Amino acid sequence: MGDLAGMAVIGVLGLVGLLILLYLIPVGLWFQSVVSGAKVSMLQLIFMRFRKVPPSLMVNARINAKKAGIEISTDLLESHYMAGGNVMNVINALISADKANILLDYQAATAIDLAGRDVLEAVQMSVNPKVIDTPPVTAVAKDGIQLIAKARVTVRANIKQLVGGAGEDTILARVGEGVVSSIGSASSHKAVLENPDSISKVVLGRGLDTGTAFEILSIDIADVDIGKNIGAILQTDQAEADKNIAQAKAEERRAMAIAEEQEMKAKAQEARAKVILAEAEVPQAMAEAFRSGNLGIMDYYKMKNIQADTGMRDSISKPDNKPKK
Repeated sequence: MGDLAGMAVIGVLGLVGLLILLYLIPVGLWFQSVVSGAKVSMLQLIFMRFRKVPPSLMVNARINAKKAGIEISTDLLESHYMAGGNVMNVINALISADKANILLDYQAATAIDLAGRDVLEAVQMSVNPKVIDTPPVTAVAKDGIQLIAKARVTVRANIKQLVGGAGEDTILARVGEGVVSSIGSASSHKAVLENPDSISKVVLGRGLDTGTAFEILSIDIADVDIGKNIGAILQTDQAEADKNIAQAKAEERRAMAIAEEQEMKAKAQEARAKVILAEAEVPQAMAEAFRSGNLGIMDYYKMKNIQADTGMRDSISKPDNKPKK
């Protein structure tokens, strides 16, 4: 029994050792690379394990590249993987570019991939241009009519500008600016509606793809709608503002007139007060004149007669006091 138990333990240990050996030495991958014509040495496969690089990925990438006629060393593939790149995406992009006669080398492809752009998508976009629909762009022609335009921009990737080039948002912003400028320079909205391709020609001739990761192939105006009459709205607002200003000035003049009237009334009241004060001083002056002998009785009666005659004339001169016939 003891011998049987010992042999079982040895067998288990041997099996575990064999599995560890097969894991460290991927014989299947080595044989696959040999028969595929993209040989990877056994030692390299072992070292990949220690460097935490998946050997299957490296072998498959090298085989795919070799079958497409592209020679790339295993060291370059490992370096790109350890730098955080997408190895299979780069290989597929190189294969697609080679089949489409697009100049793209391994260094440029890895640089694009490490820059955060999808190099395979860029190659595919170079072969099959992409159509970008702009959001509605609102602009006003010289006659004051608002137009709402939608454009379709056909672009393809510019491989040389993918690293450091601006993206789709910049293209949309520049196209929108060009549409606004083109419509704004039109003499009337009717001219734009009759010939919308004039917008495309003006915008396309500005070189809007400069410094971007794309090359603009065409700009087509998909739709043009009429919006508000901005000119009429501005005139209405101006007229309303002028009316408010006129009303404010009229109110100011009325307030000044009222103030002047109040001031005149105050002055008149002040004058009447002075007259009353003066009249109040007359009896005192007359009494003083009697005492001093400067005024006699006859003089006093003559003055009273003159006052009575003056009062009668004033009452007759007033329309309400005229005697009825």
